[in-house]
Amino acid sequence: MSDLRRPDWSTERVDAAWRETIDAYMASPRGEELRERVAAADVSVFPPRPFRALELTPLASVRAVILGQDPYHTPGKAEGLAFSVPTGERMPPSLRNIFKEIAAETGAAPRGDTSLVDWAESGVLLLNTLLTVEEGRPMSHRGLWEPLTDQLIRRVSEGCDHAVFLLWGAPAQEKRPLIDESRHAVLVSNHPSPLSATRGRTPFLGNGHFAQANALLTAWGKPPVAWGGAAEPTLF
Repeated sequence: MSDLRRPDWSTERVDAAWRETIDAYMASPRGEELRERVAAADVSVFPPRPFRALELTPLASVRAVILGQDPYHTPGKAEGLAFSVPTGERMPPSLRNIFKEIAAETGAAPRGDTSLVDWAESGVLLLNTLLTVEEGRPMSHRGLWEPLTDQLIRRVSEGCDHAVFLLWGAPAQEKRPLIDESRHAVLVSNHPSPLSATRGRTPFLGNGHFAQANALLTAWGKPPVAWGGAAEPTLF
């Protein structure tokens, strides 16, 4: 058991505007249940820093929100940011479709760097609704994180002037009632997964969300997001 990986629960690096909400949750009965579940797990738990999105994107800097669902449940993939994997890791199919859509909208070469740290540092909150997962067991911590991540979404809705919420797929769209649409914009489509990216009335591929988000930000007097990035070769 000693070689099993466990997350770092520290909030010292987390933006102070998020920290009080997180600390209160982790001290609650549900937070205690979560920590006990992680401590008792017979496999590793990912990612190493569950609150990394909140470390890299202070509340005051949020101008766009992309909601994911579950961290990657294989070693080396989860880095605490929705859809992002560390530079040099094999590109997941959903991320490949995200980059394909950006390239189609911008005409630029597809992005090669799989890590989305640059987005997070520029004000794109990459928040999974579940912040930890057991190795090989997707959705294993369902029911333990949602009260906190729902609060964090409300914090953005209540504490930011204008933000664009990109909600891809039904689980993300279930969070729409938490968002004040008189103050913020909400863009919805299918999930970028290959299973749904080209299907239904609102396919992901062709949704135009990245250009729409930047047009909205510009209209609000905010800088657009540099969605593109390094196009170095990446493992596929």
